Amino acid sequence: MLEASSEDINARIAARVCALRAELGLSLEALAGKCAVSRSMLSLVERGEASATAVVLEKIATGLGVSLASLFEPLAAASPVSRGKDRAHWRDPQSGYVRRNISPNHPSPIQLVEVTMPAGASVAYETGAREPMIHQQVWVQEGAIEVSVGGETHRLQADDCLAMKLDAPVAFRNRTKKAARYIVALASGGRR
Repeated sequence: MLEASSEDINARIAARVCALRAELGLSLEALAGKCAVSRSMLSLVERGEASATAVVLEKIATGLGVSLASLFEPLAAASPVSRGKDRAHWRDPQSGYVRRNISPNHPSPIQLVEVTMPAGASVAYETGAREPMIHQQVWVQEGAIEVSVGGETHRLQADDCLAMKLDAPVAFRNRTKKAARYIVALASGGRR
């Protein structure tokens, strides 16, 4: 399986953030205010010069009104087919978790993402409600994870699936000694 280099995926993220910000007509200052990420960090991300953490990218995605998975989509022409050999892997520099978009780069309200969470790793997203509403399901394929949504924690094992709305802080933890792999399905649409 081919894996994109960190420069390739950072360039993809940079292009997506820049394009999404332009679509919304936002300056760097305006986006910084919406997502609580400094203007200088946004500039570094847009130039592909920063390996931002998943937490920072989630804040940027929220400020842009999109899912985190949207930041990893290529700017290439839309296609209804996603080939395994073309999927880019991204490693969070803070937690070490690895994610890759599975869904085709094609207009759809549904996105699929595969995540591998190393043993002992955790990542906590501070963002909450957004427009449009994003629904998410987490289906564990291997291992076990804990998912905290707001103040409620769910312990998931292989073949367990959790449905939730992304309207509160969310944390993922692998408290085991083995890596866990899970599929995230996201669907957007509808207003609060």
